[in-house]
Amino acid sequence: MVMRRKVLGSTAAAAAGGFAAAASTFPKPAIAQSAPEIKWRCTSSFPKSLETLYGASEVFAKALAEATDNRFQIQVFASGEIVPGLQAADAVTNGTVECAHTASYYYVGKDPTFTFATCLPFGLNSRMQTAWLYEGGGNQLMNEFFAKYGIHAVPLGDTGTQMGGWFRKEIKTTADLAGLKMRVGGFAGQVLAKLGVVPQQIAAGDIYPALERGTIDAAEWISPYDDERLGLNKVAPYYYYPGWWEGGPALHLFVNKAKWDGLPKAYQASLNNAAALAHATVQARYDNLNPPALKRLVAGGVQLRPFSAEIMETAYKAAGEVYAETGAKNADFKKIHDSMMAFRADQYLWWQVAEYSFDSFMIRAARATSRG
Repeated sequence: MVMRRKVLGSTAAAAAGGFAAAASTFPKPAIAQSAPEIKWRCTSSFPKSLETLYGASEVFAKALAEATDNRFQIQVFASGEIVPGLQAADAVTNGTVECAHTASYYYVGKDPTFTFATCLPFGLNSRMQTAWLYEGGGNQLMNEFFAKYGIHAVPLGDTGTQMGGWFRKEIKTTADLAGLKMRVGGFAGQVLAKLGVVPQQIAAGDIYPALERGTIDAAEWISPYDDERLGLNKVAPYYYYPGWWEGGPALHLFVNKAKWDGLPKAYQASLNNAAALAHATVQARYDNLNPPALKRLVAGGVQLRPFSAEIMETAYKAAGEVYAETGAKNADFKKIHDSMMAFRADQYLWWQVAEYSFDSFMIRAARATSRG
């Protein structure tokens, strides 16, 4: 009996081993093969102290991990932890990192066409920019251009219309801008240069000390909440609006194109969806945080000022001249500029009928109610 149990036991073990060996040769389910474990690094152009901007990439990375059952993970690094904030695009192109969260217009020094993915002075507001990118052919046009730099870009955030910045002195006319050293991002510097401004490209973390030391005379960053976080109100008393050079600036995830092309389609879709969530989250946060921040700034003594009509009109004319000059020698720029301007024309025909009419009435009504 004992012998029989030994024989049966050894037979069962052999059978089990045989089944295990056979099972190991079976092909894995297609779903497992198409969901490999992937770990990427993402360098942000923004410091951790700006949770609105840096936080956008964290929202994105968390959503992507959840959508893929943690099989596709992206670790986010703040500006300067891997490369400086303004070198994020280069880090993607050369493969130092797989992706970066940045503003495309930081790289207009490479080619002015980089500006369109973020914004164009006197271009589109935030909803229009999103509509142009997602539905108006903007993403396709931009990615055709970005491919020259080994980049695939996905929208990841929009701040809404920004402020015109902080100035040490009052700016009443265009003449007051002559010789002014101003930190300003992107293509706006080329337009402002036509008005006599000396543009400076400075990363977020360096703006405060530059303004405090007098290295620059003025600086624009984003809007009340982030500007307050950077402490810019402590070193310049005059706060101007609107930021006509940034009517609806979009941020992007720059992905190394070879890495993007190598992703399973399911992961590409998950990445796009996670980025779309973060894109909407960024503006929602700004729209929530900016009103109380502006109240605090004004209550603290900040001098809130509108740019004069003369400055706005002169800047608008100068912008048109810059676009014509640039487009005449840069086919990529002209192609995308033509697309955006045609889109803008139709958008404002619609906007003046519905959005503008509604908002104008509601602003008047809200003021009347508050007085009453």
